[in-house]
Amino acid sequence: MTETPDSFLLQDGQTLVFIGDSITDCGRRDQAFPFGAGYVRFAIDLITARYPDRDITYHNRGIGGDVSTGLLRRWTEDVLAHQPDCVSVMIGINDLHRCFSPTAADHIPPAAYREAYHAFLTLTAEETDARIILMDPFYIIRETDANSQGATVLTAIEDYIAVAHDMAAEFDALHVPLHAIFREHLGHRAADVFCPEPVHPNASGHLVIAQAWLKTMGW
Repeated sequence: MTETPDSFLLQDGQTLVFIGDSITDCGRRDQAFPFGAGYVRFAIDLITARYPDRDITYHNRGIGGDVSTGLLRRWTEDVLAHQPDCVSVMIGINDLHRCFSPTAADHIPPAAYREAYHAFLTLTAEETDARIILMDPFYIIRETDANSQGATVLTAIEDYIAVAHDMAAEFDALHVPLHAIFREHLGHRAADVFCPEPVHPNASGHLVIAQAWLKTMGW
């Protein structure tokens, strides 16, 4: 009998870094040290369950409230220092929300988001051979009032998602279209099945993220 070739991209002895904001952090610096209680933890546990023979090193470098420019400032220490074989990035919703700040200096519009995103991915390509996985920012809401802030965010997030798409194409990265995946789910279930508010998923929402990420990785 011929064995089916394994399609999962993480191999024995490799290193994976997850980096992002609170959705990635999910308590990893506190009660859920070191991997958090969200999609990172779920993905790691499912990889371990399926591939018990693989010794893979994981790092969760999510920080709650972070933005693309914050990732760029800490990229050398939190990513490159680990010489990863894979880097998974989810960032953008805080960049978008900064644009609602009354202080213009706080704003990170799509152009600034693109600049920071391109800069840290360029560093990755220049200094490592890592495979890059980019996860779209998302907003889990069913919005019917066109004049609400929720509707404004749903419109604005498309520009940030477009940046992630462009970066995936330019850097030959794997791409996880999380916003579209959650929009599909919202066609069947209420938003609070996945998220008590539009940004921070509950366990069910984190499982959706983990499943999508693992599928993209060939798990």
